[in-house]
Amino acid sequence: MRVAIAGAGAVGRSIARELIENGHQVLLIDKNPSSIRPERVPNAEWLLADSCELSSLAEAQLGKCDVVIAATGDDKANLVTSLLAKTEFGVPRTVGRVNHPNNEWLFTEAWGVDVNVSTPRIMSALVEEAVSIGDLVRLFTFRQGNANLVELTLSADSPFVGTPAGLVPFPDNCALVTILRDGQVYTPEAEQPLESGDELLFVVPAEVEAELEQLLSPGHH
Repeated sequence: MRVAIAGAGAVGRSIARELIENGHQVLLIDKNPSSIRPERVPNAEWLLADSCELSSLAEAQLGKCDVVIAATGDDKANLVTSLLAKTEFGVPRTVGRVNHPNNEWLFTEAWGVDVNVSTPRIMSALVEEAVSIGDLVRLFTFRQGNANLVELTLSADSPFVGTPAGLVPFPDNCALVTILRDGQVYTPEAEQPLESGDELLFVVPAEVEAELEQLLSPGHH
């Protein structure tokens, strides 16, 4: 995939690194000269430009992008970038970063935003439609220690659909931290049954990931 990211701050750069690692082409766009630091993400393309200006986006060849992520620290800029990407360049998928929760209601398809995300969910939102159900997706790696945040969408034929979370024999050293269901975030209570289509977020060490994926996949008993 070719992905353009507006905003080359810490969030934009970390998304860029993750995507490049996964084999995608990434263009980072920022209007602030001090943010253009190619040595920070050497494998990305860089463009000093204002993503709210049509001429800049034309220069960036936005029409060739599969995904545009508006990841600046300014919600107005993220909305305008998403709207232009969708309406002027026909970008198939736009992801808008919401900095201030009060503005979240604006980040809709009317403004050209396919997915709105506050920062922790930005990676998840980007990958969730590209990943088939039942596959484990690594969202990010914690700097301290060797644990990762991973996401797994529970398929309808998983053996644990309907099982209370507290009764699922998760591997040792594996923590279920959040259940995302119908756009709502749930803290996993022991008695809460898992449902088909639940997005489960876990913190697990790398070596436990395969065991976790196998446990929750269809055909495991």
